[in-house]
Amino acid sequence: MHIINDEQAVYVLSPKNQPVAEVKPGDVIKFITMDCFSNQIKTERDLFSSIGWATINPATGPVAIAGAEPGDTLAVKIDDIQVAEQGVMVTVPEMGALGKILSTTETKIVPIKDGKAIFNDKITIPIDPMIGVIGTAPEKEDIPCGTPGRHGGNMDTKLIKKGSTVYLPVFVPGAMLAMGDLHAVMGDGEVSICGVEIPGQVTVTVDLIKGKQEMWPILETPLAWYTIASAEDLDQAADSALNAMVDFLGKRADFKLNDLVSLLSIAGNLEISQVVDPLKTVRMGIAKEIVQNYNLKF
Repeated sequence: MHIINDEQAVYVLSPKNQPVAEVKPGDVIKFITMDCFSNQIKTERDLFSSIGWATINPATGPVAIAGAEPGDTLAVKIDDIQVAEQGVMVTVPEMGALGKILSTTETKIVPIKDGKAIFNDKITIPIDPMIGVIGTAPEKEDIPCGTPGRHGGNMDTKLIKKGSTVYLPVFVPGAMLAMGDLHAVMGDGEVSICGVEIPGQVTVTVDLIKGKQEMWPILETPLAWYTIASAEDLDQAADSALNAMVDFLGKRADFKLNDLVSLLSIAGNLEISQVVDPLKTVRMGIAKEIVQNYNLKF
């Protein structure tokens, strides 16, 4: 197993980033990650205003995958996610979907005990650890880790968790995989600008699919397939996610186009991942049970 420590982190996903390690397809990697605040908020006296945007959303890596070339797809199977014993949340005026109703900045420390997030003395929430930032290097531009896109990045999709596989487009030699921004638990939308932000460890197995690539990241869970797309507004993101699913299924099953559109209308699910990042993220899903007779594979 390759272990990548959180001292080896970037704040921008870029084709100019140099790899901290190189692995082979089929290898197992453990990424040790900081929380989205670079572990700087430790008490409720530490406010968001004290840390600055330059140290938001670190991603551990990047790691080069031998043989990866533009036009390929990197398959990242999430084998395990372990999180620390304490997470943090912040609420900030004018930030997030509900920031306009806030007048004060506050920090909330959330203990993790016996598999639950202790929100207060009356509410405990079962944790469901997931990865907020996971991506490859973009083709040309530098993209902050906090922004999602075709390369993945800060998709903040709560289904990117243990047991799922993320299929990411490869745009540069080596792919340059990096990840971070774990959440002990997060709701769809991430409406306050954060989930329970927490350091942790992610164990993944990487594989390489040569010469095949989708327009947007694809997520495979034990129960469903999803296309994930991001844009400046939800309408644009939804349109991209829908068209990506039509393309994904159309290339793998002998549907007539009109039938495929009808199927997605009655059996597909269009879901919001997050509405608080520089770009909004939407996912379109289809249950594997519905299309099981087509034996879909990436």
